[in-house]
Order: sequence, then structure tokens, then C-alpha cells
Amino acid sequence: MDLNAEQRAIRDTVREFAAEEVRPTAREADETETFPEDVWDGLADIGVTAMTTPEAYGGLDVDGLTYALVNEELAYGQLAVATALSVHCLATSCIAEFGDEAQKEEFLPEMVDGRPVGCFALSEPQAGSNPADMTTQARREGDEYVIDGTKQWITNGERGDVVVLFAKTDREDPSTVTQFVVPKDTPGVEVGRKEEKLGLRASDTTTLTFDGARIPAEYRLTEEGRGLAAALSILTGGRVGIAAQAVGLAQSAVDEAKQYAQDREQFDKPIADIQTIRHKLAQMETDTQAARLLTYDAAEQLHSGDPPAKAASMAKLRASETAMDVTNEAVQIHGGYGYTTDFPVERMYRDAKITTIYEGTTQIQRTVVAREMLD
Repeated sequence: MDLNAEQRAIRDTVREFAAEEVRPTAREADETETFPEDVWDGLADIGVTAMTTPEAYGGLDVDGLTYALVNEELAYGQLAVATALSVHCLATSCIAEFGDEAQKEEFLPEMVDGRPVGCFALSEPQAGSNPADMTTQARREGDEYVIDGTKQWITNGERGDVVVLFAKTDREDPSTVTQFVVPKDTPGVEVGRKEEKLGLRASDTTTLTFDGARIPAEYRLTEEGRGLAAALSILTGGRVGIAAQAVGLAQSAVDEAKQYAQDREQFDKPIADIQTIRHKLAQMETDTQAARLLTYDAAEQLHSGDPPAKAASMAKLRASETAMDVTNEAVQIHGGYGYTTDFPVERMYRDAKITTIYEGTTQIQRTVVAREMLD
């Protein structure tokens, strides 16, 4: 893949930051289930919290491939950090694409600097893969909307400040899903308990409850009933970002396994000299590169004017399954040590699973690909 000078410069900056600032904090952040806020401030300093914001509001407005490269490099360091950033960028993308001038001027100039942190509230306890089943309602009362409902699996839910929210203006009518921007300090917005998760433990994941939360009518981002289409459009780009994260995580596991195989000796030789191990490493590297190429292809299509639903879903499908397979093999190559916290592959193995679930499960990606092929 040929990168232009700007893409190489941004990739190299993020790669260096991930190596020096992200990766060294990964173990402690995972063990303590605490997001490394100093790392977040560093992301703002190098400009990547501004990736999906137009230049007119202080952003970088990067192309799709650059966005994928940043996600890949950060996930190589720690998936939780990449996830927090990608969700922040989902929020800024929504405001940038669907907001009016007043909304953009109010929120984006500060969000490009990383504070306030953005959240994306679509899923609900009973509405995950089918967001049209959501029950959260935004009821119009004069110059305000009154919001009632519960959102689940909210990344940055505890540490975030600005919520891009999807709610129905008529709870019984799926066609009335509408998009809003809600400051989290609005009275009636409550943060639920922090989820205890298998992986991605440094990333805070909570519920958000809205109990009579009142926002000005001018905080509506889309026309009533246009919110679901907006969400699906934004999630196409989000899926490319998750695919890139899965690639970065897989590559990190490949490199850890390769180094361990070269260092670890059995039968008076490095286990890297054993043909079975060599074949494992070769397959891991091949699968990761194949996922990378699918991801880069989808990323390059993001700004083509027609959202690449099929390409994005293929990339996320292949990359997330590759991350699961490769991290599993990395643990196996490490043997008993791979099952301990002394080596990072066990964390990578736990983290990899979420890439097959969030922003559309593996099964949903197959559904999208088949629909784009056949319908």
C-alpha cells in the first residue's frame, strides 16, 4: 500500500506514541480497570482526537485510510485506548455531518482537543443488533425534548461528557428514530454501574439512563425520523475503524509470538526452529496481512461518496475473526506462560473477542455482505 507523505507522517507519529506511551501502560490499565487519562491527553497533543472534525472547527478531517492507520497503530499498543478514541470520533463525526452551524460551533472546537469526551448511545438492553427496537423516547414539549430510556454498552460512558443519542419521537414507531446531542451533565442523565468485562477492561463501559432529561430542541441533530439512517451511515466508517483495530491487535500478537519463539528454547534450540511453530507463525502473518488489505481497501472507499457497506463488513468480519485466531495461536505458542499475566498475549486474547461483537456482530456482518451481494 502506497501512502502519501501526510499519511506516513501521521502513522509514524502515532506508532511512536503507541510504543512510548500506550503500550507501557497497557498491563496496569487492564489490571486496575482504569483508563489512562495521561495517554488521552497525549492523543489530544498529537492531534488525533481531531481526526474526524472539519478543519473549519480546528480538526484534521483525515481521509479514511489515515483513520484506519491511526486505529491500527493505537490498537497495536492497547485496544482499549483505540476503542475510546474511535467512539469519541464517532461522536464528532455525527455532529460534523448532521449538525447545523450552531451545533458545530458549540461542540466541535473543544472536542477536537479531547475534552469534552464523546459518547455514542445507540444500543439498549433489548435492542442491540436491531436498533429499530429501541424504546428510548424523546418527547417534544414546546422548545424542548424530554428524554426517557436506558442505553447500554456505552464506551466512555463514565468519563465522557457529550452524548450522541438515538431515540424515538414515538416509542411505538420505528420510523421515528432521531439523533440528538446531549450534554451528560443534563439533569436526569445518570451513569449506571461500570461493566466488569472479559477484556477491554481499561475502557469504561456503562449504561446511561435518561429520566425526564430535558434538552433544548436545537440539540436535535437530524430531522425527526432520520436518525436510524444516520446511525447506519456513520457505523460503516466505524466498522472500518474496528477492522483496523483488530488488525493492529493481531499484528501485536504475531510480533509477541515471533519474539517469544526466537527466545524460548526447548530440545536445545529455539522453538522458532520447530516446523510446527514456524507454520503457525507463517499462517498468523498471512492472515493478518490479508485482513489488513481488506481493511485498507474499505478505508479508501470511505470518501468515495457511496458508503462501502459491503467492503466495511467484509473487512470487519475477516479482521475480527483473524484477531481471535491469531491471539489464540499466540497464547498456544507461549504455552503455559501464555496463560499467565506475565506475558501480554493473554490480555490480547481476551481483548480480541470484543472485535467480533461491537459495532455489529460477526453474524450481522455476514448478513450485510450477503444482502449487498444478492438483493
